[in-house]
Amino acid sequence: MDATDTIVALSSGSLPAGIAVLRISGPAALAVVARHVAKLPEPRRAVLRTIRNVDGGIVDRGLVILFPGPDSVTGEDLVELHLHGGKAVVAACLEALTMHRGVRLADAGEFTRRAFVNGRMDLTEAEGLADLLAAETELQRKLAVAQTGGTMRRACEGWMRRLTHMRAMLEADFDFSDEDDVADDVAADVSREIVTLREELEAALANARRGEILRDGFKVAIVGAPNAGKSSLVNCLAERDVAIVSDIPGTTRDRIEVTLDLGGLAIRLIDTAGLRETADPIESLGIERAMDAARHADLVLHLCPVGETADLLDVGMEGPPTWIVTTKADRSRGDLPGLAISTVSGAGIDRLVEQVRRQASEAAGNPDGSIPTRSRHRDAIGMAIGYLDECDVRTLPPEVVAELLRMASDALGRIVGKRGVEDLLDVIFSQFCIGK
Repeated sequence: MDATDTIVALSSGSLPAGIAVLRISGPAALAVVARHVAKLPEPRRAVLRTIRNVDGGIVDRGLVILFPGPDSVTGEDLVELHLHGGKAVVAACLEALTMHRGVRLADAGEFTRRAFVNGRMDLTEAEGLADLLAAETELQRKLAVAQTGGTMRRACEGWMRRLTHMRAMLEADFDFSDEDDVADDVAADVSREIVTLREELEAALANARRGEILRDGFKVAIVGAPNAGKSSLVNCLAERDVAIVSDIPGTTRDRIEVTLDLGGLAIRLIDTAGLRETADPIESLGIERAMDAARHADLVLHLCPVGETADLLDVGMEGPPTWIVTTKADRSRGDLPGLAISTVSGAGIDRLVEQVRRQASEAAGNPDGSIPTRSRHRDAIGMAIGYLDECDVRTLPPEVVAELLRMASDALGRIVGKRGVEDLLDVIFSQFCIGK
């Protein structure tokens, strides 16, 4: 990936479409486009132009908009071509543009990566943009918009400023301790501030799981014996045939996931293989995956048909809450206690959905964009807390405490991309689509 190249890609999604938007960004963007239109328009004005290939043949007529750097989305010269959204039109235009030396097709996420490198956005804003593109529910959209607005960045920068101030106080204390304007008890002030900051970081860490639930979805594992009605429930909730339903035991061999939108929350239903003793190696693998899904779920629904007993030991879990759900309630002649449903009559389904929604809503809470939403955020905050735990201002030399505070600040700097994130960039930006 050469940052000196000029890159080009379709940025408007799959074809065919009413309009196709091509982006060209890099040092040669303006010069290259000038080779294919009669006259470049003024910056930031959409002007109709005829786009030609290198032989002078007409490719299409469309709008041309120039965004000279550094005031562009990538921080470098950028041009947008708004063309007719036919596959042949886009292919011909891309071919014409990439025939020039130093011009190539963009890699996944390369436009956003250049925006980060050129200081147009920090790493949390870039991740928020990726989340915004992937958002399926209203709450996911709101959280992503807050992230792209820099709320997490501002929180991190505030923490880092306070750490810098503490370091400055300590360094002033041991460099200018004979001056009258240096605080008499700097150690006590710094010690109190460390405790306060640590509490804030702990609170942010405690909210991290809420942010992940909003971003990734509330995972509900549906487990039980074969023919307990797991696939029927998934199909009923999804309102379509996602899983195969059969009276033959062991039909579901692998986990099947479907996402529901309940009040803006993404609920990820996971249909799993029936739990039973089996000599079939394929079915055994499916059961192992069912157990794994249950262990890592936020909620487990253990389905048990009317007249049978659910043995929770079969699930082998301690972590997430587990609800016993009686299925095939239409076969019962009387009222059933607890959660009882029938996918045939629909009885109890609405009640089950509402209780799942409440559980998910309580787990997610109402976090804003200043909370960690990814595991790397959690790791960085946890690392900073670890360094603060080592800061015994009363017993350690002030220069040692100052160094620990610097290390805590550097750990937080990894969240926004200000410290040591080179090893993460390929992973983060590869999650974007081509053209973004």
